[in-house]
Amino acid sequence: MEDIPAELRRIARRWRELPEPVAVENAALLRGFAQQLADSTREAAGRERLAIPELGPATLLDQLTVMVYDARRAGLDELVSRGLTELRRSLP
Repeated sequence: MEDIPAELRRIARRWRELPEPVAVENAALLRGFAQQLADSTREAAGRERLAIPELGPATLLDQLTVMVYDARRAGLDELVSRGLTELRRSLP
């Protein structure tokens, strides 16, 4: 889906513009979706779920990007597209 890279860029731009306290307050949004993608990707591969490491708000965008890549390789484009749009809309 061609909208996925665009949505990820929009989220990245918005995330980088957030003041640190606001990013900390909203870190659970990015982390939650990244974990959802990780869980769905592992499930699609028939593997046990694993928690993504808690590395703080500064790394969340990178973690999300990796999870998007992995989920797309697992054929979960619809989940990724819908989730990224919802995530972008929920960010301040």
